Amino acid sequence: MRKHKLPMAILLICGFIALGFVNSSRERNLKVLPADISDERLDSLMQTYNKGLGVTCDFCHVHEIQNGDTIWNFASDDHPVKEEARRMIRLTIDINKTYFNYDPKMHPAYLNKVSCNSCHRGNAYPEE
Repeated sequence: MRKHKLPMAILLICGFIALGFVNSSRERNLKVLPADISDERLDSLMQTYNKGLGVTCDFCHVHEIQNGDTIWNFASDDHPVKEEARRMIRLTIDINKTYFNYDPKMHPAYLNKVSCNSCHRGNAYPEE
């Protein structure tokens, strides 16, 4: 069993390193989130949105397949859901700033008392 753990660990580490190189060179089109957000923090927020809505990146972002590889265009506004996502991010920011202990030293996008999961609970389209 131990023989399989080392190659898997090495593979995971290489994957994270490669992901870091890919993420650091991607274009940005941030209209709600802070322009100076680090790649790590942006990825963390996106993962939070994915979990809160039970979706993957293609729910809001466009991609194409080139030579069997998925090429993401995170900066594109071509996906119609992306603007709705921005509207919902603004909504949660406003709720958190207005009703919870807002720290002006922190960008309001980082407040998390009310989040996607508060209403969506892992569903892309929450029940009404």
